Amino acid sequence: MTSTNDIRRSFLDFFASAGHRVVPSAPLVPYNDPTLMFVNAGMVPFKNVFTGLETPPSPTATSSQKCVRAGGKHNDLDNVGYTARHHTFFEMLGNFSFGDYFKEQAITHAWTLLTKEWGLDPERLTATVYHTDDEAFDLWRRISGLPEARIIRIPTKDNFWAMGSDGPCGPCSEIFYDHGDHIFGGPPGSPDEDGDRFVEIWNLVFMQYEQAADEIVADLPKPSIDTGMGLERIAAVMQGVPDNYDTDTFKELIAASESLTGVRAEGDAKASHRVIADHLRSTSFLLADGVLPSNEGRGYVLRRIMRRAMRHAHLIGAKEPLMHRLVPALVAEMGQAYPELGRAQPLIEETLEREETQFRRTLANGLRLLDEATGDMAEGGELDGDTAFKLYDTYGFPYDLTEDALRSRGIAVDRAGFDAAMARQKAAARAAWKGSGQAVDGDLWFDIAEREGATEFTGYSSTEGEGRVVALVKDGAEIETAGAGDAVVVLTNQTPFYGESGGQTGDAGTITTPDGLKIAVSDTSKPLGRLHAHHGTIEAGTIKVGDVVHLWVDADRRDRIRANHSATHLVHAALRHRLGDHVTQKGSLVAEDRFRFDFSHPKPLSAEDIAAIEAEVNAEIRANEAVTTRLMSPDDAIAAGAMALFGEKYGDEVRVLSMGRKRDGERNYSVELCGGTHVRATGDIGLLRIVSESAVSSGVRRIEALTGEAARQWLVHREDALKDAAAAIRATPEEVPGRIAALLDERKRLERELAEAKKALALGGGGAGKTADAEEDIAGVKFSGQVIEGLEAKALRGLLDEAKQRLGSGVAAIVAVNDGKAAIAAAVTDDLTGKVSAVDLVRAGVEALGGKGGGGRPDMAQGGGPDGSKGAEAIAAVRAALASEAATA
Repeated sequence: MTSTNDIRRSFLDFFASAGHRVVPSAPLVPYNDPTLMFVNAGMVPFKNVFTGLETPPSPTATSSQKCVRAGGKHNDLDNVGYTARHHTFFEMLGNFSFGDYFKEQAITHAWTLLTKEWGLDPERLTATVYHTDDEAFDLWRRISGLPEARIIRIPTKDNFWAMGSDGPCGPCSEIFYDHGDHIFGGPPGSPDEDGDRFVEIWNLVFMQYEQAADEIVADLPKPSIDTGMGLERIAAVMQGVPDNYDTDTFKELIAASESLTGVRAEGDAKASHRVIADHLRSTSFLLADGVLPSNEGRGYVLRRIMRRAMRHAHLIGAKEPLMHRLVPALVAEMGQAYPELGRAQPLIEETLEREETQFRRTLANGLRLLDEATGDMAEGGELDGDTAFKLYDTYGFPYDLTEDALRSRGIAVDRAGFDAAMARQKAAARAAWKGSGQAVDGDLWFDIAEREGATEFTGYSSTEGEGRVVALVKDGAEIETAGAGDAVVVLTNQTPFYGESGGQTGDAGTITTPDGLKIAVSDTSKPLGRLHAHHGTIEAGTIKVGDVVHLWVDADRRDRIRANHSATHLVHAALRHRLGDHVTQKGSLVAEDRFRFDFSHPKPLSAEDIAAIEAEVNAEIRANEAVTTRLMSPDDAIAAGAMALFGEKYGDEVRVLSMGRKRDGERNYSVELCGGTHVRATGDIGLLRIVSESAVSSGVRRIEALTGEAARQWLVHREDALKDAAAAIRATPEEVPGRIAALLDERKRLERELAEAKKALALGGGGAGKTADAEEDIAGVKFSGQVIEGLEAKALRGLLDEAKQRLGSGVAAIVAVNDGKAAIAAAVTDDLTGKVSAVDLVRAGVEALGGKGGGGRPDMAQGGGPDGSKGAEAIAAVRAALASEAATA
């Protein structure tokens, strides 16, 4: 028997030998097509190549592309498990020509591979062509030798492919395999074509026209080829079975679920085992490609697939969570072709186990409420919408699960009542928002959110992607179009731009289209906590609602932001290790150039504390451990040791971020709840440098720090300053501390000597700066007054004490002039303080110096003024004040 892995490998090898470049499968999230929830066909990754927006990787290519059809208009979910060929996950084998070969070579490749390489019986093959495609009809007849009766002309859109109402399009040619007349069904185009006898195994698309508004307007300058062959279908053909679920991969997965549950895949359990096997593949590959379960967007579809499988596990009697125990069987079957499965295996297993454990509680609570509400209800009854909404809102029981659970009893659900209850809840939320005192434009954001739903954030795994414009806002109002020079807010259905929240600043970047639009996005906000609003200015072109735009996050800026954000988590952990568990976050700012982190602590950090914290964080950075993210309920996350961060708003689920080495072999260095963007490994932070520590308020301290290149540049600047200082004092950098200490000692010695010299000059009476005789008589009182240039104010008291001793009885005043300013002090001997006040004398001198005030004691007072050139006038003013006081005493 040829295995599925062999078939995949031989397909790629065949086209590689024919000159095609083998291209790995793209991720399941189509960041180049905002109209799709998941990649649902092999050509999706090449969409921009076919439309001319991107250069092809080579003239021809081949791939085995992962695909999911479980959401939006391409949704096979409800059929899975009950038909032979419906899947949520499948692989599409394809070969592509980007203007190289066309119909003849495509048909030749297909016929050669099927009949000569793989040995399929030509008698079992039938081809179809679009009814007007005579060229394809003639080529099939010539190349394959098929009789005309088995080259069927199909006049419907089934055999004409288009990328959309505008863009490339062209006729198709499908290849069918006949499983035999023992199976019901007729050939394509017949009344019984929906039977299982004839199965389409390959579709060849001949892109040869340009379409506008659903009308063909021109021939393509370079006709191209896009083909798609379902691997599961061709595996069934080559393994001689009419049912995809009887192929080797599915048989192994079903055998594993039989073994773990002890229930054979027979009777009613057959469909359940098939659902489990199929959904195991889709959920595991989605998780491996970065999609995590949530209540919105792609994450909601993933959770819906998970819960459908988990309900079927419950139906066949699985007593414990089952899905995560099947992952090793899946990795064994498909891990070699898709190594991302093996790399993500721990995450896949943990997520599936957690989701199933949680869902079992949800299922038990929901089924109990359902039994209470419908216990007396007969077949044909209807569950009221309020109860259905309570199941959804309180117990997390999706509406479709309620429908599914009641279907077997013939009981319907009042959908209109459910929708009305949902509308009432939204109205209450709007009223609560208005009552909270939030911005007056809250109504605007509510209108957009209710109409379009939440923005899907794709930026955890990418910094660029495409989005469809769902709203434009200018000057606080919605508009339909905007042009160059307009400052606008752009909202798209999905975006890689992070909206400011949790202390992390919003992303910046550009929004463009191929026809010349360019918007410089300066910031991204997050209205209502679920919309991502891009704030920017249109530099060129025009934009309108409905446009598909390309969103480019400034990746370098994002890298700096996420390095700073991840560093805050490591700093938080280091602070708690060093200072104690009382330390908790009290706020943060995560910007591109720095971060600050506020935390509870009653006193300043010592230099030793800061050095130890910095060293500990840098040790974790050097360890370069991978950073992992899990989705959990807040209660489960906190019970598992995760710390909630200040400023974050937590809903039913939280992202739990783990980083750093394991401590005591169990918990990571840092485990916290956080919805921000982060580095992939701690080594991406590069370096941490704490540049300041200060007080914010009573009991709250603040650390400011740099990471990566900013930290390196800070250290470089400090080193440059050290080198400049060393050169200035003719020393090496290593000698600077000792040399500076010696220079300071020398300076102190010289300052002492200068002070002594100035003092000696002042006491000597005469020389430079003397403005009066050493002693003069004023109204019977001996007076000494001087102005001394370069004298420091702190020397005044000592000089005046000595002047008082020299005078015996009298008054002394000195003005010290430095850097254009002046200080004045006056002293009165004790025997004169009853009739002369030093305070009054100083105030007179201060006023002459252009100052105000002055104070002290009756025997000693001091003040100052801004005008040092008025020293002589100040002494004269003191002399006059003394004369007045002495005369009236």
